[in-house]
Amino acid sequence: MTGRIHLKNMAFYGYHGHHPEEGTRGQRFLVDLYLTYDMQEAANSDKLADSVDYAAVYEICKRLLEKERVKLLETLCDRLLTAILQECPRVSRVDLTIKKPSAPIPGVLEYVAVEASRDRVPSAGK
Repeated sequence: MTGRIHLKNMAFYGYHGHHPEEGTRGQRFLVDLYLTYDMQEAANSDKLADSVDYAAVYEICKRLLEKERVKLLETLCDRLLTAILQECPRVSRVDLTIKKPSAPIPGVLEYVAVEASRDRVPSAGK
């Protein structure tokens, strides 16, 4: 049975952006994640060890968004996708949206967002 875990509108304060003031002032970022995985083993055992620990996934996002600094949302997406797939071996696919509500654009908008996804590449011999 394939299923998805959805972490919606996780909020983090980070210092990402091309403009110098974004690196010094910082701003809020919102993250949505869909984690696809085979949930049958977890359903059968009813044990967290057989599932995806979404609290651990939250901590991965927090670490990358609050501790690291990058200029582009695309770079941030790549790092998040890589880290989640490396640290969560049960996850087969990650769909990600990073929203930047305070993008330095001289106009009215709700947010700027970048969406990305990545599938786990099967290991050789599997």
